[in-house]
Formats: sequence, C-alpha cells, structure tokens
Amino acid sequence: MIGRLNHVAIVAPDLEAGAAMYRDVLGAEVSDPVDLPEHGVTTVFVELPNTKIELLHPLGADSPIAKFLEKNPAGGVHHVCYETDDILAARDKLKADGMRVLGDGEPKIGAHGKPVLFLHPKDFLGTLVELEQV
Repeated sequence: MIGRLNHVAIVAPDLEAGAAMYRDVLGAEVSDPVDLPEHGVTTVFVELPNTKIELLHPLGADSPIAKFLEKNPAGGVHHVCYETDDILAARDKLKADGMRVLGDGEPKIGAHGKPVLFLHPKDFLGTLVELEQV
C-alpha cells in the first residue's frame, strides 16, 4: 500500500532562516517558497538524494501550522509523507482497518499537485501521516 518516503515536513518559525540553513550550512538544493492558501501554509522543499524535506510556515491566521507553532515555538517535525499508487484504495483499506482519515476523507491536491490524504496521528504512533498518490 505505501511506497517510498516522499518527504518529512518540518514547521519553521522563520522560513527564510530555515531555508538558508539547509542551503548555506548543509549545502542542499532548496526551492523557492510557494504559498498554498488552500492548506494555509507556505512551503519550501529541500531536495535530498533519497527524499525531500518540506519546510512549512503559516500562511494566514487560520493556518493549522500557526497552532503547531504556538505549542512548539522553535518548530519541529510535523508529518511524514509516504507515496501510494492508489490513494482511494489505500484510504478504503485504512478505513476498513479502523484507521481515521482526517477531514472529509476525500483527497485534496497537495504541494506537488497530486492527491493527498492525512491520517490521524493517534492511529500511527503519534505521527501525522500524509499519503500522496504518485
């Protein structure tokens, strides 16, 4: 059902400083920031040879990331994203197995322009899980 690790998302209290740290200190290739109003975030992707790091920053007062930063002012790991070939089949199996899909259960278009779903952290060892169809 799940494939490779697509990315690990980290909330950054200062997106520019976070991007500069990955680019200038660690030597990684870093994308330009992209606003995703439908998700309430601004994202930057750090390209690694085997996966990506997604830096997240709140976009607007209603951003779910703003609430995360209130609880974790220094930022921190927000979620992990796994790839799946068939997001609807994965969703249906997970729900049949008693796992909770967040929101209305319908995939939304994510930062890569592909369908995504989020799974409740209490069902996955305290970790928010994103599935992305590839």
